[in-house]
Amino acid sequence: MKWVTVFLTCCILGSQYHLWFAKGGWHDMWRLENEVTAQETENNMLILRNNALSAEVKDLAEGKDAIAEIARVDLGYIQDGEIYYRMVDARRGN
Repeated sequence: MKWVTVFLTCCILGSQYHLWFAKGGWHDMWRLENEVTAQETENNMLILRNNALSAEVKDLAEGKDAIAEIARVDLGYIQDGEIYYRMVDARRGN
């Protein structure tokens, strides 16, 4: 009876080895779940970036306000009839 118990225990442990340690077991499943979570986080960040870019493209395609704003910020564009004031910091002497 003692040998039967030892034999059955060895069989159970042997069958559990594949579940815990072999390829496709619990260890791989946990690793893949972590990779999926990281990929979902990256995908959400990319979706937000794509939405912002789509909104900017829509603004550029539909109206001149966005183009004028970009020209003002990046190129220093001033429209006719506007007055440009430059504020100089007296402490720095610029």
